[in-house]
Amino acid sequence: MKFRKYRPRPTVLLTVAGFVLLIAASTLTYVVVRPSPADQPVLTLGGAKASGDDQPRGASGYTYQRLSKPDRTEITDSSGHPVAVMTDNARTAHLYGPSRTFEEPRYTDAKIETDMWVRLAPQTWRAGAERERWFTDWLAAARADRSPDVLAIAFEYVDGAPVKRDNQGQQYSGDASFGPPDPNDPEGRAERSDFYDYLALPWSFADGKSVLPDPSRNLALDCSGYLRMVYGHRLNYPLRGTNTPGEGLPRRAYAMAQFGPGVQLMPNSGQRARGMERLLPGDLLFFNAQPVPNGQIDHSGIYLGVDDGGHHRFISSRSQTDGPTMGDLSGAPLLDGIGYWPDRWLTARRL
Repeated sequence: MKFRKYRPRPTVLLTVAGFVLLIAASTLTYVVVRPSPADQPVLTLGGAKASGDDQPRGASGYTYQRLSKPDRTEITDSSGHPVAVMTDNARTAHLYGPSRTFEEPRYTDAKIETDMWVRLAPQTWRAGAERERWFTDWLAAARADRSPDVLAIAFEYVDGAPVKRDNQGQQYSGDASFGPPDPNDPEGRAERSDFYDYLALPWSFADGKSVLPDPSRNLALDCSGYLRMVYGHRLNYPLRGTNTPGEGLPRRAYAMAQFGPGVQLMPNSGQRARGMERLLPGDLLFFNAQPVPNGQIDHSGIYLGVDDGGHHRFISSRSQTDGPTMGDLSGAPLLDGIGYWPDRWLTARRL
């Protein structure tokens, strides 16, 4: 059988009509604000490029502030409005844009209202990358992009989500199951459903593993398969076919958490995670979902943000709900307070 080869596709930049960089002077002006020891350094880039130097120095009018825990750059415009958050050693970009509301009224009254759009930059971020051409070009396009982002794509697989097909008639989104009935659990569903099972396509990965879809798992995604569908198949983040270290997102939740790519946001002590203030929408969350917690990671989800009740909510594909949901069936998917999931949250990662 012919296998479909997984290769990263080149990043496509959208053309932003009417976007013009205004160069205020022929020389680059750096205004370094000297902070108090308790503050973070701020670098304002006042020009597009220096005289005699064709290297881009950052879009005009933006201010770049360095912060820690995790190390990151927060970008604001000339009016002081937030533009983006770029995290060191991660490709995940948090961009501010029109506010959206995410909800799943059949299973919860909670709503997520957010003005944050979660996308993947073409390269991992590092301090000073605002001066590089790839970033200035990408940021202009990304700020105008209104195609589905991580959060919107995540909701394309919840209960009742409409079917979408590509030009060849291949279904790539729509209501996903968790998996076939579990013979060992009459009330549950079996794991091991990856994105290629949902698609019913054979696949070859860059790490050399080739797989065939299981017909019984068609249109099914387990918890880590769901993350791989959203970030990998849909947004082209590199994927591995194994649970070994290396470039790309591994198959299982424990491997993603232990040695996956990106930045671990807090250590996994085997106890309830601390550092919730470090989270941003789109971050990967990892849990021990067993009735009696034992510190071993066996569940994963995507952080959505703070809901209208003031709670930190996530979305994940769960056996008991038979697929992805932000709903409260089988335990409200919250990180704060007292409950099934808060006590089982162990760590988080930003890709």
